[in-house]
Amino acid sequence: MNVSLEALINAAKAGKLISFPTDTVPALATIPEQAELIYAAKQRSFDKPLILMAAKAEDLWEYVQGSNVEYQIWQQVVNQYWPGALTLVLPASDKIPKVMNPNDSTTIGIRVPNHQVAQTILAQTGPMATTSVNLSGQPALETQAEIEVHFPEVITLELTEYQGLGIPSTVAKWTGNNWQILRQGSIKLDNSKS
Repeated sequence: MNVSLEALINAAKAGKLISFPTDTVPALATIPEQAELIYAAKQRSFDKPLILMAAKAEDLWEYVQGSNVEYQIWQQVVNQYWPGALTLVLPASDKIPKVMNPNDSTTIGIRVPNHQVAQTILAQTGPMATTSVNLSGQPALETQAEIEVHFPEVITLELTEYQGLGIPSTVAKWTGNNWQILRQGSIKLDNSKS
């Protein structure tokens, strides 16, 4: 269902499933407390965690926990690569609803997309549980028309160019002393500690 930006934001705040364009592939999103809607729509296994996406890094720090040194390292990476196609998997704080990552509530993937429409939506809704729009195991849907056919229950933006790079974000997990690349996307992360 195509709606205006204002209607999409209101639907998101009400806990509905929405889709919006990002710098990588379109996002399927809802408020974190309703994350089970994403798992159901995608027929996704609960061992595949979701990403917490926000308009800016400051909106995400309360959802992670680490030492002062770790925060400094993470902030350096964020300063260099965000907004952008980099998802950081960090130790989760107790503010994350368990349904975001049902099988492992110790970590959370966080990202700030480099896309004006996405940032506008996220600035209004606050951090959202997100993933790509597709049935689990299938390629990500890249156009509004494809999303409407395969996910008619998802609320989409009218008259918006949905296609990003078409390449999912790079996913880097913090191991306690360096980064482990879980998925290589368009961003090549420098794994030095300095």
